[in-house]
Amino acid sequence: MTGRIPYHNPVFAHNFPDPFVLKYCGEYWAYCTGYWSDGRVFGILRSRDLVNWQEVGGAMLPLPGDYPCYWAPEVTYDNGRFYLYYSAGDEATMHIRVATSDHPAGPFVDQGTRLTHEPFAIDAHVFVAADGRRFLFYAADFLTHERIGTGTVIDRLLDPFTTAGQPRPVTRALYDWHIYDPQRAEKGGVCWHTLEGPFVLEHKGIIYQMISGGNWQNPSYGVTYATTRDIDTPGEWGQLCDGERVLPILRTIPNRVIGPGHNSVVRGPDNRQLYCVYHRWGSDGRQLAIDPLEWAGERLFVLGPSHSPQPGPIWPTFADFFDRPQPDGWQTSGRWQVGDGVALAHPAEGGATLAYETGALPFLAEVSARAVAEQGGRYGIRLSRDGRTLLQLRLSPAHSTVTLIQADGTEEELPLPAGFRFDAFHLLRVEVDGRRVTYRIDELPAVWRDLNETPTGIALVAHGRPAAFAGFALTAGWQDDFDRDEGLPGPEWAGNRDGGWAIRARQLRFDGAGEGRLWRGPCLANYELVVNARLDDAAGAYGIAPALSPDGVGPLLTVERGSGGWVARWQQPGGEPQEFPLPQRCDPADFQQFRCCKEGDRVSIYWMEHEVVALPVAPAATCVGLYARGAAAFDLIRVSAFPR
Repeated sequence: MTGRIPYHNPVFAHNFPDPFVLKYCGEYWAYCTGYWSDGRVFGILRSRDLVNWQEVGGAMLPLPGDYPCYWAPEVTYDNGRFYLYYSAGDEATMHIRVATSDHPAGPFVDQGTRLTHEPFAIDAHVFVAADGRRFLFYAADFLTHERIGTGTVIDRLLDPFTTAGQPRPVTRALYDWHIYDPQRAEKGGVCWHTLEGPFVLEHKGIIYQMISGGNWQNPSYGVTYATTRDIDTPGEWGQLCDGERVLPILRTIPNRVIGPGHNSVVRGPDNRQLYCVYHRWGSDGRQLAIDPLEWAGERLFVLGPSHSPQPGPIWPTFADFFDRPQPDGWQTSGRWQVGDGVALAHPAEGGATLAYETGALPFLAEVSARAVAEQGGRYGIRLSRDGRTLLQLRLSPAHSTVTLIQADGTEEELPLPAGFRFDAFHLLRVEVDGRRVTYRIDELPAVWRDLNETPTGIALVAHGRPAAFAGFALTAGWQDDFDRDEGLPGPEWAGNRDGGWAIRARQLRFDGAGEGRLWRGPCLANYELVVNARLDDAAGAYGIAPALSPDGVGPLLTVERGSGGWVARWQQPGGEPQEFPLPQRCDPADFQQFRCCKEGDRVSIYWMEHEVVALPVAPAATCVGLYARGAAAFDLIRVSAFPR
């Protein structure tokens, strides 16, 4: 069993236009444009796996007055409150408003605030920059631009209800594929262009705005993106797609997928893999669809739009939604009250603990936590080995502090934003990779520390006063995108680490002198390996070892030039090599992504979404490796365990 629930788009086969998905306390909440069957606006769905969805109802009552249209809701969570940003109006004139609630299911109440002042403003999206500033992206009309029509703008959010009132263009129409209507009657017969539906992501210092362009009825319609390295840039962002040489990353597939667009992005159940959530046209209107989203180098792409059965999201190695009377799989001390999605600690004098033994495996864990009382007590996450605390993240409401506590008792206070509410749920994220531990709270910058030992256990802890935990998920595995330390690969790698390998400019590079081999564990039985690689020497090769023994012995898949083009060459130790052609559009001079799924004695290898080959491997081979002959670069390696 791999813990993957297969899916086949659409995952909700009813009308659900302009979908936005929020992940909160480990569960997914989806919101859509328009009226719902209960007479409210903005339909809500709920899921735990992104695949199976249940209807919840409408998010809010319609506004009093003449507001027939309710478009493109987006819900953000901040410090205990949910903010629903949306567009309202009569279609010809629209503006952006905000409603609030204390629960993702609502009811949301409009706050009587108009955030925009243009005659037409839709598709609100809130982006939190690395420095904590919040920005509102939305779509507005440009009537004096060379190509008349709708584009996107950015404005600073001073607080959840107030913009700076200084919107500036981000993307405006540049190409013919942006044409919505060559003679739009309701706009006076002008050739009208459309770029809309902004959604913004940051990756390795580059900010990406995903946008939908054109008219969904045209085959050229789809999703593309624009980029910048500076959120404060005064000019427009650089657009990727010209509609001819470079096509949208999501686009119509005639007779199979019509009009995929207006997307949002959310982390999957394993809390690593990103998913693009979008709508596509079907027999019941615009229907909900999902597909994985990735980067290879600076290129953002979606493994879709898929129209056949797909391997579903990877499920965590261990997850607990705390909806059973007794916590299952935990070692428990102290008094706990579990149910309705919350584990409530009632700490006695010795505190209360939920502990889970991970072994010496790397892992990523997330949990949402809050204090039940503002005064007194402390709570957080503890990492341990053989009963000894190695590192603890402690939240203390009485002192308004978050502290990292080392094994020797050294305390380090971490910065918090003004007004941080300890009685509100905050997302705690901890990643363990050998002796390196990374913590993150909500959207605050991550902090990492190197320990003297590798943790083998994680615990949720509370002392002094009650605390609540929700949505715990732990996924065994590790990810390295080489964006922190420069120099030689870390000690977790075996092989010729100092023989031409170096981390530079957020990439692991081999200098091309001879051959280079690296491998690492620790051992996992069944897993997905994802590798991004680029060949800088056309006469060389790069390789992926998807299933090695701990001493680095096992088969190798290399990408190199064959007699008829680029091939994947599979070499078992002592065996004859086998060659498999790669698709013509696979250019190893650019970063390419390969996925290797090992289950038992077999590994399936994919380039992008296309399966290259499935081959036998030794079931006990559980390490992974990299190979280079000639100059090559790698910018991502990710291993995620399939739960047993």
